Amino acid sequence: MKLPDNARFSTICIHAGQEPDPSTGAIITPIFQTSTYVQEALGRHKGFEYGRTQNPTRLAVEQNIAAMEGGKAAYAFASGMAAIGAISTMLKSGDHVVVTDNTYGGTFRLFDKVLTKYQLSFSYVDTSRIEEIERAIRPETRMLFVETPTNPVMRITDLDAAARLAKGRNIRLVVDNTFASPCLQRPIELGADMVVHSTTKYLNGHSDSVGGIVVAVRDDDLEWLKFIQNAEGAILSPFDSWLVLRGTKTLAVRMAQHNLNGQALAEFLQSHPKVKSVIYPGLPSHPHHELAKRQMRGFGGMLAFDMGTFKEAERVCNSVRLMALAESLGGVETLMSHPATMTHASVPAEHRAAIGLTDSLVRISAGIEDPQDLIDDLRQAIG
Repeated sequence: MKLPDNARFSTICIHAGQEPDPSTGAIITPIFQTSTYVQEALGRHKGFEYGRTQNPTRLAVEQNIAAMEGGKAAYAFASGMAAIGAISTMLKSGDHVVVTDNTYGGTFRLFDKVLTKYQLSFSYVDTSRIEEIERAIRPETRMLFVETPTNPVMRITDLDAAARLAKGRNIRLVVDNTFASPCLQRPIELGADMVVHSTTKYLNGHSDSVGGIVVAVRDDDLEWLKFIQNAEGAILSPFDSWLVLRGTKTLAVRMAQHNLNGQALAEFLQSHPKVKSVIYPGLPSHPHHELAKRQMRGFGGMLAFDMGTFKEAERVCNSVRLMALAESLGGVETLMSHPATMTHASVPAEHRAAIGLTDSLVRISAGIEDPQDLIDDLRQAIG
């Protein structure tokens, strides 16, 4: 079962990194739930020695996602934050990183509360403004860490421009592509050095696994990621690897419905008199709508809307019936969250205010239900 050299995206999702099991012919990659591997003789094995170092199920998902992102290889970790932690080990004391100011709260917490203890420094800027990135770069800057679209105010960074700037300064460009997925956006094609995902989200797509992955193109980066994956041991388990492989097979068809539902909900909310504002890249009113059209292959299922006051936002969150009030995103079911008290509670209030993350903002991860049912639920919740 050879994947054609010019295979298109949905075919890559289903087949890349996966061959029928040679011992049984099973078309689905087995769960190799083993801690060690018997060696044929001293110094002679079948490519696998110890479960932390290698696992066939994990290798399959790594090859699968590397192919989807157009990278040379990938390494899977126990969570998205473990993957970002692995990337941060490429830095050394005294190094500086420029970061998207509206980065995920967990990323901010790792950078601001943990890594600063190791004499790393971080500047948080609006990376949708290339001039702000340029102003923030110092002689000791070694990495540009970008989220696009951002969580939850949905700013879009011009990745081609960011990559050209980073390469001109010999800076690694790392892109957190979790919100878009490789179905909608492929940062490596636009010049990124590394792409990171929380596989928990769209790649897995079924809200039943936690994981992370880093895709890279440079041999030195890949060599280090392989080393640190084994050295620190925060690996994706065989079962979670299998769950993500199950999820990526339907990524293309799921994202088509996420796109449709995200657009439908955004248009409904924009027309509702009680909604102060709506943030969704698929709306012409979004400040980066034209960039999103050029850079992305669809606008995704993530959107946010402002109810004007915290009390109104709280009332809506507590009134939905079909949607679930929960953290996370990217699953087949629609989730609603209140970023200021949930996903971004670790971000200081003054920083939230500076990036437009108000206490009255509500975030939706549109699932793949019938869009009219979701609209009906929002209508009754808003009143």
